Amino acid sequence: MHTPWHSTGGSLCKRCLTDKKEKSDNMAKIRIIQKKSSIGSTRRQKRTLQALGLRKIDSTVEVEATPQILGMVNKVKHLVTTEEIKA
Repeated sequence: MHTPWHSTGGSLCKRCLTDKKEKSDNMAKIRIIQKKSSIGSTRRQKRTLQALGLRKIDSTVEVEATPQILGMVNKVKHLVTTEEIKA
């Protein structure tokens, strides 16, 4: 099974960055806001925040609400808030 994280560092592999999937126009978008610090969180939770593109408190990203993103948000739900973006 392929894992996107290299075992020696925190960078994504080239294959994960180049795989592009079709974006559907009817996919809902959500706004994710980091509300709490990642200090004291597990390494997995810190990497999940990085994968979502959140680095500092009050940083915000807008992403499509795919099952993968929703699962990542669920893992760090105590650190972030979410809201649906209406088109």
